[in-house]
Amino acid sequence: MADASTNGTPMFVIENLHASIEDKEILKGVNLTVNEGEIHAIMGPNGSGKSTLANIVAGHPAYEVTDGAIYYKGENILEWDADERAQKGLFLAFQYPTVIPGVSMANFLRMAVTNTRKARAEAIEAAGGTVAPFTPREFRRLMREKMALLKMDDAFATRYLNEGFSGGEKKRAEILQMALLEPSLAILDETDSGLDIDALRVVSEGVNTLHNDKMGMVLITHYQRLLDYIKPDFVHIMVKGQVVRSGGPELAHELEAGGYETILAELAAKS
Repeated sequence: MADASTNGTPMFVIENLHASIEDKEILKGVNLTVNEGEIHAIMGPNGSGKSTLANIVAGHPAYEVTDGAIYYKGENILEWDADERAQKGLFLAFQYPTVIPGVSMANFLRMAVTNTRKARAEAIEAAGGTVAPFTPREFRRLMREKMALLKMDDAFATRYLNEGFSGGEKKRAEILQMALLEPSLAILDETDSGLDIDALRVVSEGVNTLHNDKMGMVLITHYQRLLDYIKPDFVHIMVKGQVVRSGGPELAHELEAGGYETILAELAAKS
């Protein structure tokens, strides 16, 4: 595949992706294309492979890709380690963020942002450019700026990562990471899981604030309610490891009205 910046190649493409874990096939030929600025929602019942797809894009080592490819800006990311994917602009907000006692939010975020910026600076310098060093003072300024943007109290940064956090606080912490890392492609895996309506509204407002015409986004969710706050351009329904239907935002409303049973019945009738 040619470079995405020179000939209009889509920013992110999944082609015929098959993947397994412990010899059990989960993904059975997934195809998806995401362009800059687009928001795609992936919906589906439990066990359909949605979170598996997200973890494979992020580079989780437990999954084995047996066929297909994932292209990001024209390059096959299956050849990259997880940290390289993050450094080049891929981001995954986890459904169940990990608790890390003894590590403050601020220190965790500083390490993540510093390492990512260092890798990007090295790539720019290798191409003949120059980048000024990213200083601790600049990080503190950037973190305060992003926390203010997301309406987060400064004290949040001093707490241990996800320790004692409510569901809403964990998800807001994930969105703060996204704000600081400034990815080109963000995958939000069931960001609405465990949130009450107020927390969902706050988190969604943060996502909408951060999204721009250069960032592609994939929302993984069971329910229409998230899409009432974050408006998708495209909706895809995933069943048994495959995308079985794609459409516009109206597809989510159709799913909400008829449930997954309708989709499953249609598929059974065709088989």
